[in-house]
Amino acid sequence: QVQLVESGGGLVQAGGSLRLSCAASRSIFSANTMAWYRQAPGKQRELVATITTGSSTNYADSVKGRFTISRDNAETTVYLQMNSLKPEDTAVYYCNAVVRWFGSYRSIASWGQGTQVTVSS
Repeated sequence: QVQLVESGGGLVQAGGSLRLSCAASRSIFSANTMAWYRQAPGKQRELVATITTGSSTNYADSVKGRFTISRDNAETTVYLQMNSLKPEDTAVYYCNAVVRWFGSYRSIASWGQGTQVTVSS
């Protein structure tokens, strides 16, 4: 049973924009905070942004002011609008449902395949 399908990645020049989409199963989307993560080569997966069921958002300092997370509850889809992209934003981007865990968040669903974002300088 496929639960998370990310799309929208690609190759973009520094300063450009991309919009990522994540189609989620209703069973994990409707009652949960959703999040975008990213994993750069040789690095651990990091949390980028979260959005609650009430659409309250939170961002990592590295993307604050440049990225915007949103959700469409009818379509059970979460988006990540990425503007002013930098080469250090290059990574595979994943979405997941999350729960609060010791002051941070823990993912609760199986990971999708992710979508590659590459920012050239």
